[in-house]
Amino acid sequence: MNRTSAVPESHRRDDTAALASLNTATRGHARTARASDGVAGVPARYVALPCDTAQAAAVMTVAAEYEMTVLARGSGTKLSWGGAPASVDLLIDTSRMDAVIEHNAGDLIVHTQAGLTLTALARRLSPAGQRLAIDPPAPSGSAAQGTVGGVISTAASGPLRLSFGAVRDLLIGVTMVRADGVIAHAGGKVVKNVAGYDLGKLLAGSFGTIGVMTEAIFRLHPYPPAQRWVSVPIPNSRAAHDVTQRVIHSHLAPSALELDRPNSGHPSISVLLEGTHAGVADRSATMRELLGAGAVEQEIRPPWWGRRPWDDRSVALRLTHQIASLQTLIDALDAATRPFGFLADIRGAAGVGILHAVLPADPTTVTTITAALRAAAATWGGDVVILDAPADIRAALDIWGPVNGLALMRRIKDQFDPEHRLAPGRFVGGI
Repeated sequence: MNRTSAVPESHRRDDTAALASLNTATRGHARTARASDGVAGVPARYVALPCDTAQAAAVMTVAAEYEMTVLARGSGTKLSWGGAPASVDLLIDTSRMDAVIEHNAGDLIVHTQAGLTLTALARRLSPAGQRLAIDPPAPSGSAAQGTVGGVISTAASGPLRLSFGAVRDLLIGVTMVRADGVIAHAGGKVVKNVAGYDLGKLLAGSFGTIGVMTEAIFRLHPYPPAQRWVSVPIPNSRAAHDVTQRVIHSHLAPSALELDRPNSGHPSISVLLEGTHAGVADRSATMRELLGAGAVEQEIRPPWWGRRPWDDRSVALRLTHQIASLQTLIDALDAATRPFGFLADIRGAAGVGILHAVLPADPTTVTTITAALRAAAATWGGDVVILDAPADIRAALDIWGPVNGLALMRRIKDQFDPEHRLAPGRFVGGI
């Protein structure tokens, strides 16, 4: 479809009318974009800040009328992930959609708006002794974990995924606005009500390419009375494999298992145990015995726990793997980086098969290493994605690499966004 053919030339070029319509939709909360509103180096034209689903739908109706490309932004902690958008006519800022709509403590359910930060949600749930067990690593030098909408859109997860599952496993209801401004709901406030839950699965990890999320309903868990971390040094990849296998095949029910291997420092694996005070004390003692010489126990998390190993000046790879092939992956990564004179920082959830590795922000180095890893990825049963990179080198990189099921993803995109106006280029295959 020729996107511009349906709208008169005078209408498309009338910036004053477009901005006036956006301000009407948001009751005065729209403006011309600033330089800081760019996404991955791509400038935006307008910014709209709806306060609820109804306003978001009105904004999307205006966007459809003017055939605008649209991208949603939360707190911005993951805005540099994924591909650079082809264009951003309209940036929907969700910061005004930051309410807890309902917290049903008795049923362990929370209903929130998409712009609510995970930090604010944790504060709201704390008095009830409950938590949303989603803990994506925070950026270097920050405690921010992002917003509800952002964590769903990127399917970001952290250490607690080992015990509680991925984002989509905790998401039981969602409200979104389609590209044409129509509001769509799926799921409900009762855990057993899974009608339409597939929509939540489609949205998780879609990078905003099939709809603009406005509300989400999650299943919660009680906050544990006690937490302890048991850590052990890992001198090499074989030790990392052995420790991981012993822990995940034990009866000790760890909440998380994280690997940290800085390129300079002391590599280690840390295991989080949660529960009652007496139970955690007993399991921690047993865990120390299981991990062997050098294992130590502490009641505070390691300083690197829940932190990204990369910053905005480096490139982050997301490496998935079969649990039993951890050693194969680490050895392949080291073999790929060693000719360049370094070993990559590695950190992540070895117990669920998701690691992050840090590379220098040099396109040639990243391209060569990534190509070598993708060629070998079948040996560890995973894939290699360039998750994050500075905007000035992103264009030179193949972000996603080979993708299974791309034809199906394209059909889904065509069904939900036939004009391809939602976050174009952000997802796999340029979707």
